[in-house]
Amino acid sequence: MFSFKDLKTSVGWYCNLLGIPHNSDSVESPVYNIPITYETGLTLDDHTLDPDFRFEPSNNVLFNFYVKDIDEAYKFIKGNNIRIVKEIERIGDFAYFNFQDPDGNVLMICNS
Repeated sequence: MFSFKDLKTSVGWYCNLLGIPHNSDSVESPVYNIPITYETGLTLDDHTLDPDFRFEPSNNVLFNFYVKDIDEAYKFIKGNNIRIVKEIERIGDFAYFNFQDPDGNVLMICNS
């Protein structure tokens, strides 16, 4: 679980990124669980119940997404005007790039 300033905006952004439909009317603070059909879940938290919480985006990669086609994923991210903070790096058969969510948290996409 990691933190966001605007939960509804972040839920919409992540659902769009993952191709998961959502209804913004069902998003209620403080947390929203994005339904992922595999063993890993994605919980977004705006910490509205924690008055002492101070938001600071992560400059380090929080997690990564695996894709079959890194170039297609890169085009998708660019085409959605998402800020790329590290261009594609290729190391043998492995490739990855880093980008930011709307709150400035850094995420990674790598080929599988």
